[in-house]
Amino acid sequence: MKSYALRVEGTQAVLQAVDAAMPAPGPGQVLLKMHAAGLNRGEFIPGGLIKGNNSKPAGIEGAGEVVALGAGVTGLQVGARVMGRCPGAFSEYAVMDVREVMPVPAGLSMVEAAAVPLSFLVVHDMLVLQGRLKAGAWLLVTGVSSGAGVAALQAAKALGAKVIGTSGAAEKLDKLKALGLDVALNTRAPDFAAAVMEATGGHGADLVVNTVGGSVFAECIRCMAFEGHMAIVGYVDRQLNAEIDLQALHVKRLTLFGVSNKQRSAEQRAAGVPAFVEQLLPAFADGRIRPLVDRVFAFDALPAAQAYMEANRHLGKIVLQIAA
Repeated sequence: MKSYALRVEGTQAVLQAVDAAMPAPGPGQVLLKMHAAGLNRGEFIPGGLIKGNNSKPAGIEGAGEVVALGAGVTGLQVGARVMGRCPGAFSEYAVMDVREVMPVPAGLSMVEAAAVPLSFLVVHDMLVLQGRLKAGAWLLVTGVSSGAGVAALQAAKALGAKVIGTSGAAEKLDKLKALGLDVALNTRAPDFAAAVMEATGGHGADLVVNTVGGSVFAECIRCMAFEGHMAIVGYVDRQLNAEIDLQALHVKRLTLFGVSNKQRSAEQRAAGVPAFVEQLLPAFADGRIRPLVDRVFAFDALPAAQAYMEANRHLGKIVLQIAA
């Protein structure tokens, strides 16, 4: 079958088209005919999800049709439309852990469904499981036009929160206002704390989602409300170190947390799926959340999709269409 692998060459993650063997589902797994898969920036960063000179199957999320069930799998039928995280998603067929399998809501296309699993499971972790975001609370998202940022905005609005977003692209902020962005701050610099405090009437952000990295970390601390939370989800600025105001952390009783799955076991990664299905998936089914897909690339054009993503021209998700 047609597939893609990723390997590191110097400082670049390089895609390679390969002819791979058809996978077979093991116990607790399902085999999918892949219809679409989402691109994720972290997969293409050397030292991130791929290390050294190793090669691995490319793609980590997608949507498809169940074609075979492994031993012990119940509650699913061949032909079901499903989505989830899985290794080797940039392939004609892929195996998915049944604990990661989620039904595709009737109103979503397979392309839209492929944009859901990774970003929105991470967002559910940030906003609900760890961030404790409530209706009426203030959320600040730095780099709100990123895939994770847009998903955070959409999920937060479905939860009834108010959202402030920063971005260096004014045209992207204008488009996000249609998705409910309450306050748009056109900046890439660490200079937004005063505007956040003004917008919130001096209260500050109850939850901060930092998709940018160390260059804005201290400014995010200055934005946080009493007993506020901050999620670290990315560092596109490649700045992995930052100063921390210990007095602010202490006095304001702040909580800082990360949402990476890199060191979690399969069991730990899958543990949040049932809560997501119960708490957030209904918003996709009733139309409150519609995944924002920026552009769809044909299966053979995956290298072009990678280049498009690395050029940072997209708003929302880039999706690879594998089958009609």
